[in-house]
Amino acid sequence: MTASAPATASSGNATLIVADRVLTGPDGQVTRNGAVLVESGRITAVGPVREVEAAAGSAVRRLDHPGATVLPGLIDCHVHLSFDSGPDPIRNVAEADPHELATAMAERAGHLLASGVTTVRDLGDRDALTVRLRDAVAAGSVTGPRIVAATTPLTSPGGHCGFLGGEVATEEAIRDRIARNAAAGADLIKVMASGGALTPGGPRMWEAQFTEDQLRLIVQEAARHRLAVAAHAHGTDTIGHCVAAGVRTVEHCSWRTAEGMVPDEETIRRMAEDGTYVCRCVSGDWRLFLEQLGAERAESMCRIIRGMRDAGVRFIAGTDAGVPGAHFGDYAGMLEFFVSLGFSTAEVLDMATVHAADALGLTDTGTLAPGRRADILVVDGDPLTDLAALREVRRVITPQTAF
Repeated sequence: MTASAPATASSGNATLIVADRVLTGPDGQVTRNGAVLVESGRITAVGPVREVEAAAGSAVRRLDHPGATVLPGLIDCHVHLSFDSGPDPIRNVAEADPHELATAMAERAGHLLASGVTTVRDLGDRDALTVRLRDAVAAGSVTGPRIVAATTPLTSPGGHCGFLGGEVATEEAIRDRIARNAAAGADLIKVMASGGALTPGGPRMWEAQFTEDQLRLIVQEAARHRLAVAAHAHGTDTIGHCVAAGVRTVEHCSWRTAEGMVPDEETIRRMAEDGTYVCRCVSGDWRLFLEQLGAERAESMCRIIRGMRDAGVRFIAGTDAGVPGAHFGDYAGMLEFFVSLGFSTAEVLDMATVHAADALGLTDTGTLAPGRRADILVVDGDPLTDLAALREVRRVITPQTAF
């Protein structure tokens, strides 16, 4: 690998990061005894340490990390910063003082950054508070990961997460809600296409909250505002409708019916062909989740995920942090679930970086390459041989962090 053109050392803010391994991505690409040169929040060179040293010159700051790996900052594609991971997030969100809630959200964002997550996609909040937090992080007044914000999710009257204010019943209401989200600064649109477990009295998880025609309208209307759509979808029929409608990502994708988990092979084939990403939303406490499912249902779920992967469906990493039991800061635990299913560590790291960036429409992160944002993680050990290394964070770098 050849280093890029020399950085301008006279600017005084160039930093050379040196480690035993630099994981540039994708597919587990590694430079041994490598280095990354960062200047003004951008990567300006990546490669063998001697080449990057030559490109950097002698005036740069040098950070040596023996025994460590440098890799792209991790991306959590499904979080809820306004939720507290406790047993009653509805009351704690709906009744919270806006200032206190905003403060708590900033603290949760800080926990994510400390764990190596440099980008998060928030898929449902109250009063567009994530937009304010996103802008504060970008301005450097709050320390946290870059935020991609969906703001208020669309749901049916009395539907899943209706307490967030996104209930819509007509085409006019759908258009209005999307326009309001866009005006509030939303980066994408979230739709609760099926029921969910979080909302008492709402539709069951496999029950549709919108028709296929309504989902098509949501995708088309979002596109008019240049926004993609992420769809919460548990039900098998609903997943099919979401894929046919053209959503960018399917969240959860658990293939539920009244009789159990029943995948649709034609929908899976279309997902692979269309490049529809799946965010399976697994928290770090996945072992307890599997135990609660029971052996038969747990094996069915795992078998379906393996089958989707074998069919060519691309997965992205998301923890659903904020919902009950899904805590902020245990990102590595979620990745280990996929390794337990037979995914390679290189595949899993791509889910967390390059594929996640593509799914979110981010062209400036996900790999370490000249011109990309300085979203960088340094960990002890080698995550390609043991994902537990991701818990041994030495340094997290973003364009807004001082280092």
